[in-house]
Amino acid sequence: MTASGSPVPHSSAEPVDLAAQVGRVAAPLRQQVVEVLRQAILSFHYAPGQRLIERELIEEIGVSRTTIREALRELVAEGLVKTIPQKGAVVVVPSPQEALELYELRAALEALAVRRFTEVASDQQVAELRTAFEQLAEAAGGEGATLQVLQAKDRFYDVLLRGCGNRSVHSTLGGVQARLSLLRATSLSQPGRTARSVQELRTVMEAIEARNAEAAVRACNHHIEQARRAGLEGLSATSGLSSFSTASL
Repeated sequence: MTASGSPVPHSSAEPVDLAAQVGRVAAPLRQQVVEVLRQAILSFHYAPGQRLIERELIEEIGVSRTTIREALRELVAEGLVKTIPQKGAVVVVPSPQEALELYELRAALEALAVRRFTEVASDQQVAELRTAFEQLAEAAGGEGATLQVLQAKDRFYDVLLRGCGNRSVHSTLGGVQARLSLLRATSLSQPGRTARSVQELRTVMEAIEARNAEAAVRACNHHIEQARRAGLEGLSATSGLSSFSTASL
């Protein structure tokens, strides 16, 4: 626990059979392993800062060393894992400065995407966004649903970005989604954050449906600011940065 009483994200207490998750879908084995490892990181089965030892991953997932190494290289490229000399692969713990930069980038791009979507999206696209939001709200109602919520939020943002009419925003924000996902998972791990996040996005959704771009951008900015605060609090607890205070930001 932190001094404020917030729980520190940690490895999942319930045993998870990662090997059973491989082979469920028709996709190349390497890509399946990447997805299994990605979900294990975002659900805190592997905690931030934890070493990913190849021998243990081979035993746990049941694939070859070559496949594990290829999967880890892809996760390094995404920014979820880093390689440290003499230590090997480790789940990333973003520095406070890196986190702030990512939230700043996210705020600028999402505000533009929301404004553009509100102004140019068709009624059908708005209806599709509403459907994605309702699926997100439903996912948020489950117990221990951080991973499911993240996946539902990905679908919501995919609709938003596809409908904003700006391919550069879509590709740029898509390029940092993996790094943002770890911060979003950390944010959602804070007590009560998931429910508040859904309510904030509901306000965004309602402003979009009213075709009120200014209100939608304000709601979007508020949502990201609250996510930033929760994410940095979780990051501080996770990395043990006792001297780091979000109150000073």
